[in-house]
Amino acid sequence: MTYTELTLIGVAIVIALDFLVFKTKILTRRVFWVSYSIVIFFQLVTNGILTGFGIVEYSGDAIIGSSTPKDAPPTFLGDGRIVFAPIEDLLFGFCLVVLTLIIWVWLGRNGVQRDPKSGPPRKIVERFLGIK
Repeated sequence: MTYTELTLIGVAIVIALDFLVFKTKILTRRVFWVSYSIVIFFQLVTNGILTGFGIVEYSGDAIIGSSTPKDAPPTFLGDGRIVFAPIEDLLFGFCLVVLTLIIWVWLGRNGVQRDPKSGPPRKIVERFLGIK
């Protein structure tokens, strides 16, 4: 399976999880898209550095664009790339961010740890100190 196919399957799964399984409907919220534009900016900066300097390379057989020769830098824009990185990286990042938010919202709605508890577990500390 190519990186393109895996990312498209991932996007479909995340959308299904958002609307059908967890029913959080994060993708319908304006605040998500405004916040996500900030995430995309920094994702493009990071991807641009990693792929622009040749730290990460992609096989042309696995992505929409083509691979570049070892002595030539990847294309900044075009040939299936945005800021040196393949378009698939943006979709993969989208899946990671949305899935994290879906789980976060779902856990919050279901009352998982509503009161923040920092520090060591209280029962162990109380037992150790002899507090009842």
